[in-house]
Amino acid sequence: MTARVVPDYAELASILAVEREAGRTVALANGCFDVLHVGHVRLLAEATEHADLLVVALNDDESVRNNKGAARPFVPLEERMEVIAAVEGVRYVTSFGEPSAESLLAALRPDVHVKGTDWTAETVPERDVVLAYGGRIAICGDPKTRSSTTLIEKMGGGS
Repeated sequence: MTARVVPDYAELASILAVEREAGRTVALANGCFDVLHVGHVRLLAEATEHADLLVVALNDDESVRNNKGAARPFVPLEERMEVIAAVEGVRYVTSFGEPSAESLLAALRPDVHVKGTDWTAETVPERDVVLAYGGRIAICGDPKTRSSTTLIEKMGGGS
């Protein structure tokens, strides 16, 4: 594993404060990452180009169920965190349970909030929070032609 897993993002906030004191910038990507695929890998690889450190925040199991349905997540949070922590370039992995990433972003205040190409800088739901503390938004990855949901359905899983 190359990244440090810090499940509680409030704890991670104090760790990132030390990183910032050392002059490092922070990018944050968030999502379910339920069954890792090449689209995720490409998103995270590009995200590393936007800051010194990449943090990946995963939706906890309950929030995945709320977003994706009762049969999800396919992979439990602890395992999803371990898989993401093994991805090259990821420095910290954390989790959140809120319906949106607004509280997470307000607590961690990443210099760059990374979203996939299914968004634009203007349509990112947390845009106002990021801009309010002086952060910026980066759209990364290849065109959204892959999804964990599609892979799970092909494997006969899902709802």
